[in-house]
Amino acid sequence: MHFPTAAGEAFAVEFGRFLAKTDGVAQSEPLFDLLSAFALNFDCPWIAYGSLTPDQQFLKPVRRDPALMLSYPEEWQERYFERGYDRIDPLIKKGRKCAGAFRWSEVYNDASTTEDERRVFDEAARFGLRSGISVPLHGPGGRFAIMSFAQASDREFQNRTITYLQFAAFHFHLRVAKFAKLRGTEEAPDLSLREKECILWTARGKSSWEIGQILGISLNTVNFHIKNLMRKLDAASRTVAAIKAINFGIIEL
Repeated sequence: MHFPTAAGEAFAVEFGRFLAKTDGVAQSEPLFDLLSAFALNFDCPWIAYGSLTPDQQFLKPVRRDPALMLSYPEEWQERYFERGYDRIDPLIKKGRKCAGAFRWSEVYNDASTTEDERRVFDEAARFGLRSGISVPLHGPGGRFAIMSFAQASDREFQNRTITYLQFAAFHFHLRVAKFAKLRGTEEAPDLSLREKECILWTARGKSSWEIGQILGISLNTVNFHIKNLMRKLDAASRTVAAIKAINFGIIEL
């Protein structure tokens, strides 16, 4: 790589700062915030990250899922999923077939891109996302993720910008994958059937008294089970316990 000296040094310094700030960060959300701040150096106020399993064809808007993180305008996010653009997104189709970062304009102008797929770009532009790049992130076992950076300008991304954003995307993806692996090694605690019932109704917003009425047990018995399950889940409150139970897959809302 050969960049003009001043610009190259400035980008290198910012990239070094980004790496230093991410060192020791152990959660996906603050790491995403740091990546968003780094992207602003390249006039990219919007970024998006999505991770898909080998048999998953489109992104699923599950807000608590760290496999999908977006800073796109809320109005565009709503439009994107309401219109079903997640099912025809040409960036995902392109990303599955290539290894390196690519400009959105390359996909838009590709002869194989359909009119419906071009509509995704056209409507994104109306919400301010006028140009961008996407970075495919391929993993073992057919796993696939994609990171996109968007800007309000129509100008094309320079090669040096793509290089640094691609480095940052790789770094982010590897860290997120590591977090997921660590979470996967944590075993779900063994809750009794009654404890599962109590935390399920807690997650649905019911009070101890209401849970007692639903299950036909006393208020004290409900509180006894909730106290026990909070201890097993290492949770300081019943709300935290409910969130942990959902994340462990112990209950489903």
